[in-house]
Amino acid sequence: MLCYELQVSGPPWSALTEGDAPIEDALMVMRAGTTRSPDSGHPAASGRATQLRMALNLLADDPTQPSGAHWCWTRIVPEMANRLLPGEELNLMLSPLSRHYFPSDGDGVRCLTFPWSNEHRVLRTASEHLVTPFRLPLRHIDLLSTAIAPVVKSTRSLVMHMKTMHAFTVPETLGLAPRTYRRLNYQRSVRIADAVIVNSNSLWAEIDQYLEVDPAKVSLIYEAVDHEIFKPGDRDAARAHVAPFGISRPFLLFVSSLWRYKNADGVLRAWKLIRHELAGRQLVILGAERDQKYSAELHQLVAELGLADDVVFAGGVPNEETVHFYRAADLLVYPSFNETFGLPILEAMACACPVVTSNVSSMPEIAGGAAILTDPHDPSAIARSILEGIGSDVPRLRAEGLRRAQQFTWGAVAEATLNTYRQAAERRQR
Repeated sequence: MLCYELQVSGPPWSALTEGDAPIEDALMVMRAGTTRSPDSGHPAASGRATQLRMALNLLADDPTQPSGAHWCWTRIVPEMANRLLPGEELNLMLSPLSRHYFPSDGDGVRCLTFPWSNEHRVLRTASEHLVTPFRLPLRHIDLLSTAIAPVVKSTRSLVMHMKTMHAFTVPETLGLAPRTYRRLNYQRSVRIADAVIVNSNSLWAEIDQYLEVDPAKVSLIYEAVDHEIFKPGDRDAARAHVAPFGISRPFLLFVSSLWRYKNADGVLRAWKLIRHELAGRQLVILGAERDQKYSAELHQLVAELGLADDVVFAGGVPNEETVHFYRAADLLVYPSFNETFGLPILEAMACACPVVTSNVSSMPEIAGGAAILTDPHDPSAIARSILEGIGSDVPRLRAEGLRRAQQFTWGAVAEATLNTYRQAAERRQR
């Protein structure tokens, strides 16, 4: 497999969350009808290899502190490479620091190396707007997939891949400059885009609330689970694996980077209420301390509540290492105030770990009836849900969670994403 190097300094979505039909089947139904007419140049229709050069902007993540979105792309890109049609080409916009996350993914994959990714946010943003309009035409790129459109549209087709609306929904997680930048550019971007990809009905509802978007442009493509990594395993072996983190007793798990909206403090307050009913368990908080002020408040809260003997701050670990925590845990507690998707819910379920999560935002949608839902604003409600989650309902939660997680695959995500790109390009050719 080759990766060529090019250097340069409201649609009816509800059907997808009902019943037992796999999400992969639903995605294929949503993106059906992509075969082109004989005169459109689609290989499946005409037998001719027609060039469709797609560029995927992967510069918006900081490779020194990879996010959940970064993890998703590392899973989607290889699946996309395996599904390219003859004459299709996928160009990955990467920085030197992010190159190693995307090794050679197929004969139709090329790398467009830009000087910076989000480890230098201002420089990265400037290069996206100033370099992209010249660089992509030189490579004869037909379609750009990105989170924010360059000031000058330099490709025939443009697809917006919306991951969050945090600039509007949880603005405190962003500094003034990035928050203002996103708010100013989101509306312009979705207006000129040929398609807008969202990862949940909840995100689409937020976009519809804050932006003016033609519903016909919107494609719902759920994210997924890497089932080669996240699957049930030996609990005793998993407990031994996590023991060096200071975990010496059965435990409940909270997984997330420590942002205020993730609500780790709500879990701590709930824990205090039922500490004596938890039979000597520990609470493990697994996630990087992204918001230093909030993280300091959490440590102080642990001391104030007298929970120092119960709570383990395990810090951040590579995403593939979280599987050991899920396998060893008695329960995942994930009462976030806002999620556009909520990948830890499915990862835990795939490992047969029961889940308590919020009854707001995207979380009921992703849980699909296979988790206990709770009010994230009420510590006593979280406490009651925790006790329910470690009670007699555990066998049902494990079984239903496994079934739910199996409905989400990266292969389906890749196929639906490529079909969205193909349809966007086809519309421009008419």
